[in-house]
Amino acid sequence: MDQQQLLHISKQHMWLPFTQMSDYEKDPLIIESGEGVHLKDIEGNEYLDAYSSLWLNVHGHRKKEIDEAIKKQLDKISHSTLLGAANVPSILLAKKIIDLAPERLTRVFYSDSGATSVEISIKMAYQYWQNVGQPHKKKFVTLRNGYHGDTVGTMSVGSIDIYHRVYNSLLFDSIVVPYPNVYHHPSDDEKVVCEQSLTELGEIFKNHHDEIAGMTVESIMQGAGGMNVMPNGYLKGVEQLCRKYNILLIVDEVATGFGRTGKMFAVEHENVQPDMMTLAKGISGGYLPIAATLTSEEIYQAFYADFKEGKTFYHGHSYTGNQLGCAAALANLEIFEKENLVKQAEEKSEWLANQLQEIAKLEHVGDVRKLGLMCGIELVKNKETKEAFPWEERVGYQATLKMRELGMLTRPLGDVIVFMPPLSATYEELAEMLTILRKGIEQVTEDVGEKVNV
Repeated sequence: MDQQQLLHISKQHMWLPFTQMSDYEKDPLIIESGEGVHLKDIEGNEYLDAYSSLWLNVHGHRKKEIDEAIKKQLDKISHSTLLGAANVPSILLAKKIIDLAPERLTRVFYSDSGATSVEISIKMAYQYWQNVGQPHKKKFVTLRNGYHGDTVGTMSVGSIDIYHRVYNSLLFDSIVVPYPNVYHHPSDDEKVVCEQSLTELGEIFKNHHDEIAGMTVESIMQGAGGMNVMPNGYLKGVEQLCRKYNILLIVDEVATGFGRTGKMFAVEHENVQPDMMTLAKGISGGYLPIAATLTSEEIYQAFYADFKEGKTFYHGHSYTGNQLGCAAALANLEIFEKENLVKQAEEKSEWLANQLQEIAKLEHVGDVRKLGLMCGIELVKNKETKEAFPWEERVGYQATLKMRELGMLTRPLGDVIVFMPPLSATYEELAEMLTILRKGIEQVTEDVGEKVNV
C-alpha cells in the first residue's frame, strides 16, 4: 500500500488517543520503523525519539536481546490465561521484580497498562479494609494535578481539569490536596513548601483517617500534570503520615520506574516503602503492554482465605501475565544488569542537568524541571513574571511541530515541553536532541512573542 493510501485510511478510520483529529489531519505522521533512538516515517524521514515513544522506551528500538527473547517465547507459546493457572515467564518475572522492589513488597498482580495497574490498586485498597473489618474506610486522597490513567477509577484519583472535568458525574469523590510545587508557590524555599504541605496533609489525615482507605501519589515527579518535582523529603513525609494514621500508601511508578530517574524506582531516592506500587511503561523495555501492581504481604493475606469467606479479589484482564510481554520484560531486566543501565542513567542525568542550564536561560523558558532523565521545559510569555502565553496560541504544541520539522519527536503538556529520551541514548545523541530542542523553542517563541506583542 502506498503512502497516500495509508494517509487517506488513517484520516478516514483512525481515532488517535489524546489527539484532536483536526490537528492530525493538518500534520499527519505515520511511523514505519525504528532503530536505536531513531524513528522513520513512511516517507523516509528520520526523527530522534526524544520522548521514548511516550516515556516507555528504554534501550532504543529493535534491541537484539529483547527481539530474540520474544522470538524464543513464540516457539513455545504466545499466551495462556493467568486466571487460575500461572505460566513460566510470569513466575520468573515476578521473582525478578520483587528482588528489585522495596522490601515491603512481596506480591505481583499483573495487568496490561499503567491505568489498569492503578485501577487494581484502588480496588485492592478498597476491598482490603472490608476484608479486615473496617468497611468505613472508603475514600482516597490524591494530589492536585495528579494523573494515574484514564479509567473511571484512575480518573477519580486524578486531578487534571482539562482531562477529567467532562467526566465529573461519572467519578467518585476523592480528597484533593495541593501539590507541593515550589515553582508555583508564594515561597521559593523548598523546605518551607515541604513542611507546610505536610502539615496541611497531616491535618486532613488527623480529621478524616477513619474514612480514608489510601493515598495515591506519583513517585517524586508528576508526569502529565506538568512534570512537577516534589521538594526533598515530601514523599518520605507522606509515608510517615500514612503509617501514623493507618492509611495505605499507593505509589505510582508507572512513568518513573525502571531507571528513568537515575534509580531503578524513584522511591529509592527517599527510601520509601509503599504498601502498593504500580509499574508499567519501561517494564518491558517499551516493547509490549504489560503492567504490575505490587503489594505487601499484609495486604495479600487479607484476601487469602477459604473461598466461602468471600474475600477473593475478583479482577482480571484477558492478557494478564502474557508470556510474550513477560519474556520481553525478563530480557529487559537482564540488559539493565548487564549494561549497568541505572548507573549510566544517573551519570547522564548529571551531564544533562548542566546542559539544561543553557536552555533555562532562554528568554521564554520560565522553568526547567528534572529528575533523572525526566525533564519538563515550561515556556512562558514573560520570564520575570512567569506570565503564560495565551493558551489559544498553543506555543508548546507549535514548538514540538517545529522540532519534528528539525528531526525530533516529543509531545507537550500544555506549554511544558517533555524531554524524556531513551536511557540508552548516547551523549552525542542527547546533545543532538538538545540542539533541536533549543532551536524549536527559540524559533517558535520568537515568532509567537512578536505576534502577541503586536
